[in-house]
Amino acid sequence: MDIELGIQNVTRPVNFTMNDTAENVSALIADAVQNSKTIDLTDTKGRHIIVPGKALGYALIGSETKHAVGFGAL
Repeated sequence: MDIELGIQNVTRPVNFTMNDTAENVSALIADAVQNSKTIDLTDTKGRHIIVPGKALGYALIGSETKHAVGFGAL
């Protein structure tokens, strides 16, 4: 699923893809923001995205649908 994090006072959002469910990602972000923790997420490439919960401006959590690969019917 695609994730976009907007960080306060930063003009460009952070975009990455994760294999986790929308519910889990949403719960992790909500807990970090409410309890002034850091948001620590791992993308599909194994990179850690770490953002202070207080610095988060917004989070867009994309759909979990798989995109078709290959050629469509003509």
